[in-house]
Amino acid sequence: MQLEPLMAGSKYDADFLKEFYIPTYIFSGQTNISDVPDAPKYPVLVFINSKSGGQLGGDLLVTYRTLLNERQVTDLGEEAPDKVLRRLYISLEKLKQENDKFAAKIYERLRIIVAGGDGTAGWLLGVVCDLKLSHPPPIATVPLGTGNNLPFAFGWCLSNLQFSKLQGKKNPETDRNSVLSFLEQVMKSKEMKIDNWHLLMRMKIPKGGSCDPVAPLELPHSLHAFSRVSSTDELNMVRHSTITFVSP
Repeated sequence: MQLEPLMAGSKYDADFLKEFYIPTYIFSGQTNISDVPDAPKYPVLVFINSKSGGQLGGDLLVTYRTLLNERQVTDLGEEAPDKVLRRLYISLEKLKQENDKFAAKIYERLRIIVAGGDGTAGWLLGVVCDLKLSHPPPIATVPLGTGNNLPFAFGWCLSNLQFSKLQGKKNPETDRNSVLSFLEQVMKSKEMKIDNWHLLMRMKIPKGGSCDPVAPLELPHSLHAFSRVSSTDELNMVRHSTITFVSP
């Protein structure tokens, strides 16, 4: 396990980051218990929309990857969160079946950080909901978009974090100390439940058009095509397709 050393004079001691760090073997599904320390109390997965907030998203990506295991930090421009989470949970289940108690604790304690706008946050909320986990991980939001109603509503912006001005909105600093301060918030935060719902829409398609769902890239991140009308559905006779949208 390798962690970036903290700067001298920082209020965060050398063991601080260990409480968030997930070893590489957890992602590979290969048991290696002898080489890992005690399980972290607040293991996190970080999802960052690198295109949000101008340059801030990219800068934040670099800072998190410097402080944590790079496997913990995903650029949403490169890989979708559902693929990352499904792969991780498959690995965790495999390790748990092999009686890996470290992996079991990661499963129980996992938390998610998502940096982006409301669309990005809604995307993660929808993905976690769709996974139907017995113990879904809580999600902390970092405001990077043009609309940041979710983080403001739930208090993530009303903290002692430093903020910079961008297009009239408040956005978090991306330097090392600001990220460490946010991780401290994640450590001390309390879970709260929010409502999540699915809106089922049936859309008539033009003659000669495809019956397949709308391609995901044509929809906002907070919405996604789920399936088309089944062959036994009477609406299939008039060439309708059924799309499930997910919104927080």
